[in-house]
Amino acid sequence: MSHLGTFFLISAVVIVVPGPDTALMVRNTLFGGRARGLATSLGVVSGLAVWTLTASAGVAAIVTASQPLFDAIRIGGALYLVWLGVSTLRGHGGTTTPPRPGSGYRQGLLSDLGNPKIVVFFTGLLPQFASGFFALAALGLVFCAMTLAWLVVYVLCISRARAALERPRVRRVVDTVSGLALVGFGVRLATQRA
Repeated sequence: MSHLGTFFLISAVVIVVPGPDTALMVRNTLFGGRARGLATSLGVVSGLAVWTLTASAGVAAIVTASQPLFDAIRIGGALYLVWLGVSTLRGHGGTTTPPRPGSGYRQGLLSDLGNPKIVVFFTGLLPQFASGFFALAALGLVFCAMTLAWLVVYVLCISRARAALERPRVRRVVDTVSGLALVGFGVRLATQRA
């Protein structure tokens, strides 16, 4: 398999494994519809792009080398995920006022920017397949495009099933599962080391 084929395979595996981004996007698609799910996906990918460009420029070395900075970003991101999870568990995800799609973008962006493990991932992955800012950035942006494509497919599938998932009993189960998932991801992020 070529180096590029290996990159695509590794990227695909990482992208399809559910994590905080997937939980947040599912939650926002169910509670706010397709537009909010797509906005969340764009926010997630925007955060990935920031980390990609940071890693490509070598600035990521500052984040990974400075344990206090890494920990501050990690704890901030963990607290944000826990806050989103608790809000969902308390039923704020099911308010009668439809949430604005822009809030989904912000949540997706902050979710990714609050996870410094992404920059560690990019710093470890990208240089194995390319060198130089433009080549590294191009690979990182390919990863972002692959992520966006996967999240859009997810959003479209979830929005089709949304009517069945909006029944009150099902909604409570979805609230509980997605809220606990976000809290769990936040706790895991807070307790893990680089």
